[in-house]
Amino acid sequence: MLKDISNRTDLMLLMKTFYAKALKDDVIQHYFNEIVQLNMEKHLPVIVDFWESVLFETPVYKGNAVAVHQHLHELAPFTKAHFNQWLLLFNQTTDQLFSGNMAKKIKQRAQSIATIILLKTI
Repeated sequence: MLKDISNRTDLMLLMKTFYAKALKDDVIQHYFNEIVQLNMEKHLPVIVDFWESVLFETPVYKGNAVAVHQHLHELAPFTKAHFNQWLLLFNQTTDQLFSGNMAKKIKQRAQSIATIILLKTI
């Protein structure tokens, strides 16, 4: 049986594994590789801060995820298919690595966040 997400190290593993898939995905990779030319070394600690804040309710993330995605949408418009693919990869990666209440919670939060950003950008 897989362990549950319990700390920042687990979130880092989740994000590294997720981005390894997302950076190669035909539907969404262009946002990371071409539009913003994502520097993973800089991005990983920030995105882990974000998910740590969301999942464990610790105030470590200081950014505005909605504003970041609104700007990205201005550069290259999102479609619902982009959000669906992001969520599919996120959920698959979570299920591949973890099982339990926190794994379920992060997938629920990912769905909520995707919906909010979708509604505020499209």
